[in-house]
Amino acid sequence: MRKSIKTTEAIFPMPVLMIATYNEDGTVDVMNAAWGTMLERDHVILNLTETHKTVQNIKARKAFTVSIADSKHVVEADYFGIASGNNTKNKFENTKLTATKSENVDAPIINEFPICMECEFIEYQNGQYGCGVVGKVVNVTADEKVINGDNVDITLVDAIAFDPYTHGYYKVNGRVGNAFKDGLQLK
Repeated sequence: MRKSIKTTEAIFPMPVLMIATYNEDGTVDVMNAAWGTMLERDHVILNLTETHKTVQNIKARKAFTVSIADSKHVVEADYFGIASGNNTKNKFENTKLTATKSENVDAPIINEFPICMECEFIEYQNGQYGCGVVGKVVNVTADEKVINGDNVDITLVDAIAFDPYTHGYYKVNGRVGNAFKDGLQLK
């Protein structure tokens, strides 16, 4: 038997993405965005409203970075979601995290997060079903600690996901199958 529930944003897991930009004074701004994904192989889309300081920064600087949040930094990641850059001075400094300027785009890389996509701003979609920020990924970096051979080992990333049902964060790790292979058993 099935039961109706009140949650409508019911896709799980939702990513916990850290969107980083520079403010007009050159300080670092970071926000937590669960509503984002890959649009194409080298494009991201982030469902963000124009009222976010981060969106204003993206439009002004024409760049941003997207980092994957990990369980070691869940407190900082959550803080970036509850403190607004519009009214919280020293938001980034309050976390004690560090940043390095990207060599590829005019945006910061948050050093403590394990994976970072450096993005050029393409457009902002604001129609009734517009999705917000669209960006082209021009470079991806990963901390050496999460690389095994030539590939990222997702179990070492210790990524977190947002649970829209209970507003919890969960670790994402432990491989359970092989994409584009396991289903061949049914052909």
